[in-house]
This record gives sequence, structure tokens and C-alpha cells, in this order.
Amino acid sequence: MGRLIETLDGWDKSLFQFLNGFHNPLGDDIMLLISEKYTWIPLYAILLYALIKFGKAKPLFIILGVALLITIADQTASGILKPWIERLRPCYEPSMDGLVKLVGGCGGSYGFASSHAANTMAVAFFCFLQLKEKYSWAWVLFIWAGLVAYSRVYLGVHYPGDILAGMLIGLGSGLIVYKVLSIPQIHKSPNG
Repeated sequence: MGRLIETLDGWDKSLFQFLNGFHNPLGDDIMLLISEKYTWIPLYAILLYALIKFGKAKPLFIILGVALLITIADQTASGILKPWIERLRPCYEPSMDGLVKLVGGCGGSYGFASSHAANTMAVAFFCFLQLKEKYSWAWVLFIWAGLVAYSRVYLGVHYPGDILAGMLIGLGSGLIVYKVLSIPQIHKSPNG
């Protein structure tokens, strides 16, 4: 088992070096902006409006559901996995010294799993499930989540494996909250 972990870790570090290697000044600025959570406040406001107006649950339950969604995704990644796994971010890993193109700060010591990836994928998947019947383009949210997730590798603060784990957490969180909001008592009536 130890050998398998070492092999996967080696692949993850190699893929990180490849993906982290595409740098230029404009790209650095763009990826910092993409990775910044406050950049997306207008999108979050639009999504919340759409969820309340066109989502399948009553507005209060939508708001509580979104809060639960972020809590599950973020706490699973940051509150449980990061302190339990204790995998150093690439920018702190001694074996990666001199190999990481770091843009901006490094963040906390541990990176597995990515909270950015977990949170954005949770929002994307939940909104997709709630809104896909009203908005045929709701799948575009997955591109947004993927771009935010990639920005974390580009900036030098996460390995691809951290991102993959975060995205899986996000998918699970989105599905759990969607199922909870599918309980008939909290559904909107057919008339709105």
C-alpha cells in the first residue's frame, strides 16, 4: 500500500509541475482574480436569486440549504481532512523547493483537500441540479468551478490530487443538500 501511495504522490507532483508551469504576468493577475472569493459575489447573488425564484424548494429552505452546502463542503475539506491528512501544500513541501511557481501567498500549511474546489463544485452541482430545467446552460457552472480549481494549482498552493478530492467533496455535498431539499414538505407548491 505504501508503494501505491508513493507512486500516486509522484504522479501528483509531476502533474502539478506541468500545470503550474504555465505562467505569464497577465495569467498571474487573472488567476489571482479568479481564485479570490470576493470576485464571485455578483455571481453568488445572481445564483441565489435564481435559486429562490426558480429552485424547487421554498425560499427559506433554499437559503438554509446553501448555508448547509457550504458548511458541509468547507468543513469536510478544511475542518476534517486538512488536519487529519496533514499533506503540505506544494509551496511548503521541502522536496518541491525551487520547483513551485508561487503567485501570491501560500495559505495554511496543509492543502488536502482544496476548500476552493470543494466549495465551488458544491455550489455548481447544487445549482445545476436545482436550475437545469429552467436554464439549459446551467452546466456552465462546472466550467466556472473547474477554472477556480485550476487557479489553485496555477498559483502554486494545491496539487491536482487536492483539487480532485475537493471536487469530489463538492459533488457529494451538492447531492446531499439537493436530496434534503427534495423532501416533499419543503418543496414549493406547483403555483410557486
